[in-house]
Amino acid sequence: MIQKRIGQWAIMAVAVPLAAVGARRLSHTIEARRGPSGISRLLSKGADILRPQKAKRRRRFW
Repeated sequence: MIQKRIGQWAIMAVAVPLAAVGARRLSHTIEARRGPSGISRLLSKGADILRPQKAKRRRRFW
């Protein structure tokens, strides 16, 4: 059971951010070669869903 949780954590901590970076890079490459298209926009949106570029600021009340 612990091994399963460690595996899930590893996927969320490593694989998902790498997939977001790869999708964003592929989107930029496609846009540079062919201009904006539906596929490049879809890749960018998918990368933003996985990992937004701008981190939300947390409000601290102390």
